Parts: sequence; structure tokens; C-alpha cells
Amino acid sequence: MGAAKQQSSIANRQSSIPLRLAVLLSGSGTTMENLVLKRQAGELDAEVVVVVSSRAGAFGLERAKKHDIPALAVPVRKYDNCADFSAAIFEAIAPYKPDLICLAGFMSRIMLPPAYAGRVLNVHPALLPSFGGQGFYGHHVHAAVLKHGCKVSGCTVHLVDDQYDHGRIIDQKVVPVLPDDTADSLAERVQAAERELYPQVIQSFVSGSAGRTRCRAVPPEYA
Repeated sequence: MGAAKQQSSIANRQSSIPLRLAVLLSGSGTTMENLVLKRQAGELDAEVVVVVSSRAGAFGLERAKKHDIPALAVPVRKYDNCADFSAAIFEAIAPYKPDLICLAGFMSRIMLPPAYAGRVLNVHPALLPSFGGQGFYGHHVHAAVLKHGCKVSGCTVHLVDDQYDHGRIIDQKVVPVLPDDTADSLAERVQAAERELYPQVIQSFVSGSAGRTRCRAVPPEYA
């Protein structure tokens, strides 16, 4: 089934049934927890049904357990190649029958089975295609943005394919780069944008409006 048909089948679910999300992470789990809190606040018609980490000691697993979400570790170091690691990831989430898989600070490349085409999302802390690819994550992204003298940065939610930060862009949110910014202060502003944008994009899959690429303008207060 192609990506468009996969998204259509998601949109055709009964509106009273929340979308089932599997979250993949490697670190603290703040992005995952934001989705949980949005659901609890009634702002997201989707629930996290399983969390899988590529690191056994990731604190995101503890955050998931705090919310009574099944939390599994599939340590990438146990596998000799990406294909075997990817197969283990999808085997782990299969019993939970997720509608969407959301990468949330997931630091490993995965290869998607055809059944998941168009159903795996990632949020990246920059305006792709700039500052993406292997090695561009976390602090490294924001430091690179500042080094290049960019006047704006932001975040991107995109479909995942078999390459780092490569799949089709669904939406972006722009934030300003201020004259006195450090990588840490810029990260705080970008992370705030991520907390808004990622749930909005997931909600668009619920409503069936996902798929139109767009980029939000710089907010008026920063113009």
C-alpha cells in the first residue's frame, strides 16, 4: 500500500477512536511526554500505546512507565546492521498495532517495511533540507545554525524514509535567531516550536488534512 493510501486509511478511522501512536526515542523522552500531556488536555486525538528506545538506559523509558505506557528497549548496539535492528524495532511494536510511528529524539537510522510507508513521522530541530543528515542532531544543529549566521531557524515535521532527515516535509515552524543567541538559548526556542508543531501535524492525520507541504511565517512579534 502506498503512502497516500496509508494516510487515507488512517483518516477513515472512526473519529471516536483515538489514533494509536508508537513513539521511538533514544533520550529523555520530553517530546513523547508532550504528546501524552496534549492527549490528557484534550488537544490531541491520539494516544501513545508503546514507547521503544534504542538505548536501554534512556530516561524516556522511565517517563513512559510513569504514564503506564509499555516501555521497551531495543538496544542498537546489539545488532550488526541496520536491517536487523530495524526488523527488531518493528517486531517490538507490531503487537500494539500503531496507526502512526513518531520518532522523538530517535538517534538511529531505520529501514521501513512497505506496510509503514507514509506512517512514520519525525520532528527535526532545523528547517530542512538545511542542517539535516547524519550527525545533525541536538546541540550540533543549533551550533551549526549560529556558525552559518542564519537569521531564522525552526523545526520540521517530515515523513521518514530510509535516509536521515530525507522524507517529504509535512510542515515547518520558523523561529528567529537572536543576536545574542547561544546554542542552548536557540534550542529552547526551537523546542518550544516543536512542542506546538508535532501534535498539530499528528492531529492533521486524525482529520485527514495531512499531506499539504507548508511553512509557517515568522510570527508577527518577531517580524
